[in-house]
Amino acid sequence: MVNIRTERAEDREAIRSVTAAAFRGADRHAPSAEPGGDPGEAVLVGWLREDVGWIPGLSLVAVEDGLVVGHVVATRASVGELPVLGLGPLSVHPDRQGSGIGSALMHAVLGAAEARGEALVGLLGEPAYYSRFGFVPAASTGVIGPDPSWGDYFQVRTLTAFDDHTGRFRYAAPFDRL
Repeated sequence: MVNIRTERAEDREAIRSVTAAAFRGADRHAPSAEPGGDPGEAVLVGWLREDVGWIPGLSLVAVEDGLVVGHVVATRASVGELPVLGLGPLSVHPDRQGSGIGSALMHAVLGAAEARGEALVGLLGEPAYYSRFGFVPAASTGVIGPDPSWGDYFQVRTLTAFDDHTGRFRYAAPFDRL
């Protein structure tokens, strides 16, 4: 049985390990920020923890048999002056991918964002996967992605508090370091 809960300090190394394993073989991933090191996504999580945009209650782990097998994080972002959330990375250990853990993490983090009264969540990811959670290409909502070359891969999900705000999406500063 998988349990979803907020990240604890003792989870940090396991989160880095799961994130590195999940992205090491991915077709698309951020280049390593450390020569010969883990994929950039694994390094990014540590940078995000140190950033002013870190929201502890939106860093969630999936635990199975006492082991961290998945992780998702959402941090403060913006659309123009509107505070929103940037989601990612979402990581599931390769041995557990396809078992519903990623979906459980997504539902949990989106539910937590809604409960916090957030307006919108943005992410860079595969449209065929994320559309099942209500994400749509950002351009269809008037939100301009950080990089035009991302096209429909930059997506947003509006939440109850959204008020048709338009403008450029900006992730937390650590994303700019990749």
